[in-house]
Amino acid sequence: MKGYHLLAALLLTTTFAEAQRVHIGLFGGLAAYNGDLTDKIFPKKVTNGAIGVTVNYELKDQIMLRGGLTYAVTGGADRYSEKSDLVARNLSFETSILELSLVGEYYFLNLYDHRISPYVFGGLAVYHFNPYAYNGGNKVYLKPLSTEGQGIAGYPGREYSLTQFAMPFGGGVKFAISENLRVGIEVGLRKLFTDYFDDVSTTYADPNDLLAAKGQLAVDMSYRGDELSGGDPVYPSKGAIRGGATKKDMYYFSGIHLTYRLGGTGGLFGKGYRKKYGCPVVPL
Repeated sequence: MKGYHLLAALLLTTTFAEAQRVHIGLFGGLAAYNGDLTDKIFPKKVTNGAIGVTVNYELKDQIMLRGGLTYAVTGGADRYSEKSDLVARNLSFETSILELSLVGEYYFLNLYDHRISPYVFGGLAVYHFNPYAYNGGNKVYLKPLSTEGQGIAGYPGREYSLTQFAMPFGGGVKFAISENLRVGIEVGLRKLFTDYFDDVSTTYADPNDLLAAKGQLAVDMSYRGDELSGGDPVYPSKGAIRGGATKKDMYYFSGIHLTYRLGGTGGLFGKGYRKKYGCPVVPL
């Protein structure tokens, strides 16, 4: 019986120690994108919010594995551009983003020995998006309309998936409020493998091809310069530049990441500082 008691105690101790390596977190902040419809960083009129939850596991004191689920909304619009030719193009879009990510975090200082440390992170994510715009007050999803001829004969290589991989990377500064509670201020960018995040990439399709394959709404949403007062009413010729495919789109988040270590002693704010897994407090 003593052997069973010893084994049970060992298992409980191991489980408790492992639980102390787990941090649960909340992220909240801003979301924006750069691409064909905006090239400014966090443009004021099209920057929206982002919110997420994370589960973090300490591999070592300065290395964390972080899984996250983030929801955000972002977009862009030619009407806010400072370039007259882009204003005349008059395209716009918005999209919600649902992202599942797994990244590794590296802290330059041990937060059990210091109250503050810069950190960097990088990893892999899968995200879902679905660009839309408004026409007469009605939300119109753009991908089914093949605005640049995607999926129509004669326009190869323009199809895109609404669920894709991305590479998140970034960094920030994290503060140890206690042995259990940490708060970070961070910026995270997403390298994308598509230039159709905003549904704009290459050249105009022939409006007759769009009309035959997708209907009048596809023609209307592909070219919107005629909606402007004094805008050109003539749809551009097939092959005229609509976007720039040389640079892929990207989206990014900036905000506050709050984490709490499970199983830590002393409750939410702890009884001491630099006190890991029940070890004595080390004087500052």
